[in-house]
Amino acid sequence: MSVTSSRNHSALLTDPQVRAWVFQVVAVLAVVALGWYLFHNTQSNLAQRGILSGFGFLEQSAGFGIPQHLIDYTESDSYSRVFLIGLLNTLLVSVIGIVLATLLGFVIGVARLSPNWLVNKLATVYIEIFRNIPPLLQIFFWYFAVLLPLPGPKQSLSIGDTFFLSNRGLNMPAPAMAEGFWPFLITLGLALLAVLLMARWARRRFEASGQAFPALLTGLGMLVLLPAFAVLIFGSPFHWTVPELKGFNFRGGLVLIPELIALTLALTVYTAAFIAENVRSGIQAVSHGQTEAARSLGLKPGVTLRKVIIPQALRVIIPPLTSQYLNLVKNSSLAAGIGYPDMVSLFAGTVLNQTGQAIEVIAITMSVYLSISISISLLMNWYNKRIALVER
Repeated sequence: MSVTSSRNHSALLTDPQVRAWVFQVVAVLAVVALGWYLFHNTQSNLAQRGILSGFGFLEQSAGFGIPQHLIDYTESDSYSRVFLIGLLNTLLVSVIGIVLATLLGFVIGVARLSPNWLVNKLATVYIEIFRNIPPLLQIFFWYFAVLLPLPGPKQSLSIGDTFFLSNRGLNMPAPAMAEGFWPFLITLGLALLAVLLMARWARRRFEASGQAFPALLTGLGMLVLLPAFAVLIFGSPFHWTVPELKGFNFRGGLVLIPELIALTLALTVYTAAFIAENVRSGIQAVSHGQTEAARSLGLKPGVTLRKVIIPQALRVIIPPLTSQYLNLVKNSSLAAGIGYPDMVSLFAGTVLNQTGQAIEVIAITMSVYLSISISISLLMNWYNKRIALVER
């Protein structure tokens, strides 16, 4: 019996699966023990220095103003309100930057492969210049060299007496809900649904018969005509408040502060250079035989690019494109260099200096950027799986 039990014991020790489980359990216990030691040591050091810990400071009054806030805010609001404003400002820059950088990057990437010598060289020069200049320097360039030297509000650059560009930012009309807003919104939603169904039908028709349907023009027509009918029947969906110069600044309307404009332009131009290279490499990864086959079927170059090349190139473009989106979100923290009220400048800057809650503030800020990055990764991975080719 003893010999048999010893053999079973040695067999368990030599089993690769058992050893793998043992090593994983030991590693997890070591990580937990290390985390507990660091936490206990930090709490002891804070107690010895008389520093309070916890998240109760979030309910205290902030006592400072914020130049841009997407929701109502006063100086008497709490730090939790400041956190929400910083989060929304960060998301605003990230979303606008991702959309603009994607559009500009795709255009530059396709232009990089253009047979036209001038277009090709201009795209190459753009990529080589802007991707090799640090993003912080580009932010400084747009802010200090382009926007701040603009004239003041009284000598602002006017576009149709509606848009006014000055060193205070870009003032534009602000929309307000009117009686026809909800019918317009419902009609717009139905138009979007109809466009999606039409696009799916057009794609299946093209895959089955090879006959192209003008989905782009049809979709644009539906998006314009259907809401236009709603406006004619129910009235305008918005009232517009035009900015007016009163004293030394504009009153009314909507204003884009120069910090937001400079940060958005810098991140867009910088990230688009990398996206353009991703697009170029993705297109070049598609076999040239696909282009020859499309030409033999009589497809035009534009149709070949949209229907044949780009769908296959996306398999190569999407993974590095995800990394560029993540880099853009993280680079938005450089807004602190010009005072744009984002998460780092507001919460990890002003709030941290006023409260002294370093551990809590930094932990919350890191968690926010981690959550945004993970959300983008999950969304892009889902899209990458959705467009993956199915082996037959």
